[in-house]
Amino acid sequence: MKKLLVIFALLLVSAPAFSQRFAYIDTDYIMDNIPEFRVAEEELQRVSNQWQEELESLFANIERMYRDYQAEAPLLPEAMRRQREENIIERERQAKELQMQRFGREGDLFKKRQELIRPIQERVANAVKELATSENFAIIFDRAGAMTMVFADVRFDMSDEVLRRLGYRR
Repeated sequence: MKKLLVIFALLLVSAPAFSQRFAYIDTDYIMDNIPEFRVAEEELQRVSNQWQEELESLFANIERMYRDYQAEAPLLPEAMRRQREENIIERERQAKELQMQRFGREGDLFKKRQELIRPIQERVANAVKELATSENFAIIFDRAGAMTMVFADVRFDMSDEVLRRLGYRR
Protein backbone atom coordinates (compact mmCIF):
# COMPACT_ATOMS: atom_id res chain seq x y z
CA MET A 1 0.00 0.00 0.00
CA LYS A 2 2.84 2.35 0.91
CA LYS A 3 4.49 1.68 -2.48
CA LEU A 4 1.22 2.45 -4.24
CA LEU A 5 0.92 5.79 -2.46
CA VAL A 6 4.53 6.71 -3.33
CA ILE A 7 3.99 5.83 -6.99
CA PHE A 8 0.73 7.81 -7.07
CA ALA A 9 2.44 10.82 -5.44
CA LEU A 10 5.32 10.67 -7.93
CA LEU A 11 2.90 10.51 -10.84
CA LEU A 12 0.94 13.44 -9.47
CA VAL A 13 4.07 15.56 -9.02
CA SER A 14 5.60 14.63 -12.39
CA ALA A 15 2.41 15.01 -14.46
CA PRO A 16 2.89 18.76 -15.07
CA ALA A 17 6.41 18.08 -16.33
CA PHE A 18 4.97 15.85 -19.03
CA SER A 19 2.11 18.13 -19.95
CA GLN A 20 2.60 19.91 -23.21
CA ARG A 21 1.24 23.30 -24.10
CA PHE A 22 -0.59 23.85 -27.34
CA ALA A 23 -1.73 26.97 -29.14
CA TYR A 24 -2.96 27.95 -32.55
CA ILE A 25 -2.61 30.90 -34.87
CA ASP A 26 -4.46 32.05 -37.96
CA THR A 27 -1.91 33.09 -40.58
CA ASP A 28 -4.64 34.50 -42.82
CA TYR A 29 -5.68 36.83 -40.00
CA ILE A 30 -2.05 37.70 -39.23
CA MET A 31 -1.18 38.45 -42.87
CA ASP A 32 -4.36 40.52 -43.33
CA ASN A 33 -3.23 42.69 -40.43
CA ILE A 34 0.25 43.36 -41.83
CA PRO A 35 0.13 46.45 -44.08
CA GLU A 36 3.21 45.36 -46.09
CA PHE A 37 1.41 42.16 -47.03
CA ARG A 38 -1.57 44.08 -48.42
CA VAL A 39 0.81 46.33 -50.40
CA ALA A 40 2.63 43.26 -51.76
CA GLU A 41 -0.67 41.61 -52.74
CA GLU A 42 -1.77 44.77 -54.55
CA GLU A 43 1.56 44.93 -56.40
CA LEU A 44 1.22 41.28 -57.44
CA GLN A 45 -2.31 41.91 -58.68
CA ARG A 46 -1.16 44.97 -60.65
CA VAL A 47 1.72 43.07 -62.28
CA SER A 48 -0.50 40.06 -63.01
CA ASN A 49 -3.16 42.25 -64.64
CA GLN A 50 -0.52 44.03 -66.74
CA TRP A 51 0.94 40.75 -67.98
CA GLN A 52 -2.53 39.32 -68.63
CA GLU A 53 -3.48 42.35 -70.73
CA GLU A 54 -0.21 41.99 -72.66
CA LEU A 55 -1.01 38.34 -73.43
CA GLU A 56 -4.62 39.06 -74.36
CA SER A 57 -3.38 41.70 -76.80
CA LEU A 58 -0.91 39.25 -78.35
CA PHE A 59 -3.54 36.52 -78.75
CA ALA A 60 -6.05 39.01 -80.18
CA ASN A 61 -3.44 40.12 -82.72
CA ILE A 62 -2.76 36.49 -83.67
CA GLU A 63 -6.50 35.87 -84.04
CA ARG A 64 -6.77 38.93 -86.30
CA MET A 65 -3.82 37.70 -88.39
CA TYR A 66 -5.50 34.31 -88.77
CA ARG A 67 -8.86 35.82 -89.83
CA ASP A 68 -7.09 38.04 -92.39
CA TYR A 69 -5.18 35.02 -93.66
CA GLN A 70 -8.37 32.97 -94.04
CA ALA A 71 -10.02 35.77 -96.00
CA GLU A 72 -7.01 36.24 -98.31
CA ALA A 73 -5.82 32.61 -98.58
CA PRO A 74 -7.73 31.73 -101.78
CA LEU A 75 -6.08 34.67 -103.57
CA LEU A 76 -2.51 34.05 -102.35
CA PRO A 77 0.15 31.97 -104.11
CA GLU A 78 1.11 28.71 -102.35
CA ALA A 79 4.50 30.04 -101.16
CA MET A 80 2.94 33.14 -99.59
CA ARG A 81 0.19 31.07 -97.91
CA ARG A 82 2.80 28.78 -96.38
CA GLN A 83 4.85 31.77 -95.22
CA ARG A 84 1.82 33.41 -93.54
CA GLU A 85 0.80 30.12 -91.91
CA GLU A 86 4.31 29.68 -90.52
CA ASN A 87 4.31 33.27 -89.30
CA ILE A 88 0.97 32.78 -87.48
CA ILE A 89 2.14 29.48 -85.97
CA GLU A 90 5.42 31.07 -84.83
CA ARG A 91 3.64 34.05 -83.26
CA GLU A 92 1.28 31.71 -81.42
CA ARG A 93 4.21 29.62 -80.17
CA GLN A 94 5.94 32.79 -78.91
CA ALA A 95 2.77 33.98 -77.18
CA LYS A 96 2.31 30.62 -75.43
CA GLU A 97 5.97 30.65 -74.44
CA LEU A 98 5.55 34.13 -72.96
CA GLN A 99 2.43 32.94 -71.13
CA MET A 100 4.43 30.11 -69.54
CA GLN A 101 7.29 32.48 -68.74
CA ARG A 102 4.91 34.88 -66.97
CA PHE A 103 2.41 32.52 -65.32
CA GLY A 104 4.07 29.09 -65.39
CA ARG A 105 5.01 27.06 -62.35
CA GLU A 106 8.37 28.76 -61.91
CA GLY A 107 7.38 31.83 -63.90
CA ASP A 108 7.82 35.53 -63.35
CA LEU A 109 4.68 35.85 -61.21
CA PHE A 110 5.86 33.04 -58.92
CA LYS A 111 9.27 34.69 -58.59
CA LYS A 112 7.70 38.09 -57.92
CA ARG A 113 5.49 36.52 -55.25
CA GLN A 114 8.54 34.95 -53.62
CA GLU A 115 10.37 38.28 -53.75
CA LEU A 116 7.52 40.24 -52.15
CA ILE A 117 5.83 37.75 -49.81
CA ARG A 118 8.62 35.45 -48.59
CA PRO A 119 10.31 38.08 -46.35
CA ILE A 120 6.97 38.74 -44.63
CA GLN A 121 6.33 35.00 -44.20
CA GLU A 122 9.80 34.57 -42.71
CA ARG A 123 9.18 37.38 -40.21
CA VAL A 124 5.90 35.74 -39.18
CA ALA A 125 7.57 32.31 -38.87
CA ASN A 126 10.34 33.81 -36.71
CA ALA A 127 7.78 35.53 -34.47
CA VAL A 128 5.89 32.23 -34.09
CA LYS A 129 9.13 30.40 -33.19
CA GLU A 130 9.99 33.12 -30.69
CA LEU A 131 6.51 32.85 -29.16
CA ALA A 132 6.73 29.06 -28.97
CA THR A 133 10.13 29.22 -27.29
CA SER A 134 9.36 32.01 -24.83
CA GLU A 135 5.94 30.65 -23.84
CA ASN A 136 7.00 26.97 -23.86
CA PHE A 137 4.48 25.80 -26.44
CA ALA A 138 5.15 22.29 -27.68
CA ILE A 139 2.99 22.72 -30.77
CA ILE A 140 1.42 25.70 -32.49
CA PHE A 141 -1.22 24.85 -35.07
CA ASP A 142 -2.17 27.05 -38.00
CA ARG A 143 -5.91 27.42 -38.25
CA ALA A 144 -5.62 28.78 -41.82
CA GLY A 145 -3.83 25.68 -43.08
CA ALA A 146 -5.31 22.47 -44.40
CA MET A 147 -5.54 21.02 -40.89
CA THR A 148 -9.13 20.81 -39.74
CA MET A 149 -9.81 22.21 -36.31
CA VAL A 150 -13.23 21.16 -35.08
CA PHE A 151 -13.05 23.33 -31.97
CA ALA A 152 -10.53 25.81 -30.67
CA ASP A 153 -10.84 27.81 -27.49
CA VAL A 154 -10.00 31.45 -28.23
CA ARG A 155 -7.79 31.51 -25.12
CA PHE A 156 -5.26 29.51 -27.11
CA ASP A 157 -5.34 31.79 -30.18
CA MET A 158 -1.93 33.44 -30.29
CA SER A 159 -2.45 35.34 -33.56
CA ASP A 160 -2.60 38.75 -31.84
CA GLU A 161 0.52 37.88 -29.84
CA VAL A 162 2.38 37.11 -33.08
CA LEU A 163 1.24 40.46 -34.50
CA ARG A 164 2.40 42.18 -31.31
CA ARG A 165 5.82 40.55 -31.61
CA LEU A 166 6.00 41.78 -35.20
CA GLY A 167 5.33 45.30 -33.95
CA TYR A 168 1.67 45.61 -34.94
CA ARG A 169 -1.06 46.44 -32.46
CA ARG A 170 -4.48 44.92 -32.87
